[in-house]
Amino acid sequence: MIMNKSKKYIKIALLVPLVFLLIWGCGIYSFTGASIPPGTETFQVNYFENQAGNRPGSTVEPGLDRDFTIALQDLLLNQTNLSLVNSDGDLIYEGEITEYSVTPMAATAAITAAQNRLKMSVKLRYFNTKNEEDDMEKSYSFFYDFPAELQVYDVRDAALKEIFDRITQDIFNDTLARW
Repeated sequence: MIMNKSKKYIKIALLVPLVFLLIWGCGIYSFTGASIPPGTETFQVNYFENQAGNRPGSTVEPGLDRDFTIALQDLLLNQTNLSLVNSDGDLIYEGEITEYSVTPMAATAAITAAQNRLKMSVKLRYFNTKNEEDDMEKSYSFFYDFPAELQVYDVRDAALKEIFDRITQDIFNDTLARW
């Protein structure tokens, strides 16, 4: 009987540190993969101005700049525990939309487009006020292919959702997930 009690105490003594490590470890790990720098509590996303009209072949899409800025804010709010602020953020995201274009991608025998590609490019400047070594500037692009018989207007919502999802996730991965 005494032997069983001592075995029980040994098991408890071994389990307590293990449980402590598991609980403590979960406090550092994020299920979104974010690696938030120590002392970081806020972020700001400055307006991503649409400068695509300045690039040959690009067009200006009304509201694109607002929609992209909101998409990046939403992703950061949903995948981190950081608070969104309008100024003096610990992490600052800013940049501009540099391309928004539609180009033919495949031709038919009649030398007409069979498929078109909607492409968007964004230039990002990222600043970490807690650690300037993390500051970076990088461009991101993604595209959406669609049948030539459809107009951009017909696929706009689905296309922009896919493009925004990819670009904002790439920005998140490069700035906070470090993938």
